[in-house]
Amino acid sequence: MYIKYEKKNKYRARNLRKNMTEAERKLWYVYLRKHKERFLRQKTIDNYIVDFYCPTKKLVIELDGGQHYSDEGERYDKIRSEILERYGLKILRFTNIEINKYFKGVCEAIENAILKPSVANATAPLNKGAKVDKWI
Repeated sequence: MYIKYEKKNKYRARNLRKNMTEAERKLWYVYLRKHKERFLRQKTIDNYIVDFYCPTKKLVIELDGGQHYSDEGERYDKIRSEILERYGLKILRFTNIEINKYFKGVCEAIENAILKPSVANATAPLNKGAKVDKWI
């Protein structure tokens, strides 16, 4: 299935790839870049740019910084997620804090979503030492 995108976002996405956040760099260079499933960074989908996208698994990974926790940010993310889900995409969200403090658990959650597609769309925070299946 073809997923449309806004051409105006193409250049913005390229710029975002060149200027990744610390959390994005960590997830990309330590885990996703060499993963057996191909992941794309800053992929344009519809009118949005997602942080990471695995086309074969239809999996979107979003890293949420502080701007996502305002009322406006949460409303925007909800609408955005609904639109992405209409394309049959699964969405995993992690906070920057989770990437920095619970990186192994984040990687396990991603691996579980790849192996068991029904566990995607997880948004619950990681708890230190928690088993991944417990919170997904």
